Amino acid sequence: MATALITGASSGIGRDLAILLSRKGYSLILVGRSLSRLEAVLPKLSHKRVRLLALDLSKPEHCYELYRQCKGEVDLLINNAGFGQFGEFVHSKLETELNMLDLNVRAVQILTKLFLRDMVKQNRGTILNVASIAGYLPGPLMATYYATKAYLLRLDLAIWKELKKRRSRVQISTLCPGPVATQFNQRAGVQFAIPGRNSFWVAAYALQQLEKGKRVILPGWEAKAVAVLSKVAPDSLLLEGAWLAQRRKEK
Repeated sequence: MATALITGASSGIGRDLAILLSRKGYSLILVGRSLSRLEAVLPKLSHKRVRLLALDLSKPEHCYELYRQCKGEVDLLINNAGFGQFGEFVHSKLETELNMLDLNVRAVQILTKLFLRDMVKQNRGTILNVASIAGYLPGPLMATYYATKAYLLRLDLAIWKELKKRRSRVQISTLCPGPVATQFNQRAGVQFAIPGRNSFWVAAYALQQLEKGKRVILPGWEAKAVAVLSKVAPDSLLLEGAWLAQRRKEK
C-alpha cells in the first residue's frame, strides 16, 4: 500500500490533497505545526491509516527528525508548507523573511534531498513541490515570497532533468497555482484582486496531472496565461504589472 507524506496538511491545498489521497487508498503521514489542527482533518478522511506529526519545519532539526521517523516509508512526498508576507522589502521584518526562507526553501531542500536519495536507490517514488505562479514573476511588495517560489521551480526543473538523464523512474513535479482561497491570504496580509480558485479543485487537478507525469502543473487559465506571459513580455512590463497587481492586494 502506497504512503503519502504531506507537509502543511492542516488546511488549504495540503488538507484537500490528504482527503483526495485517502479516497485513493493511500496511507497518510500528515505534518503541521499544530496537532489539534491536524486532528481536525481526520473526520474528513476516508480511512484511519494516518499518522499525525506536529513539527515546525522552519527548524532544520525538525526536518531531519521527520525524515528519521519516515525513512523508507514514503512513496509520495508533497512539500506544501509555506507562507508569504506583504510589504515593501525595506520595511518588512527581517526575522519573518528569514523564517519564510527556512520554511519555503530550506525545509523543501532538506526533505527533497533526503527522500529523493532513497527514491533513486529504489528507482521509484514521486515528489510534488508546491510553488506558485509567483515563481514565474518578479514580486515587488512580496519580493522574498516570490523569490522562494522561483527557487523551487528552478530547483525542481534541474532535478527533473538529472533524473531523466539517469533514466530514473522517480518523478518530480512542481505545482504552480495562481490565487487560491486559503488561509495563506490572512497570514500574508493580502486580499487577492481576483477571486481565488477553490483549493479542493486545485488539489484534484494537481493529482490528475501528477498521475500523467506532468513536469509543471498550472491549474486554471490564469496560471497558464501568466506562465506564457513571463516568457514573452519584457521585465519592465512584468515589473510594472506585478507592482500594480500587488498594490490591489493590500488590505
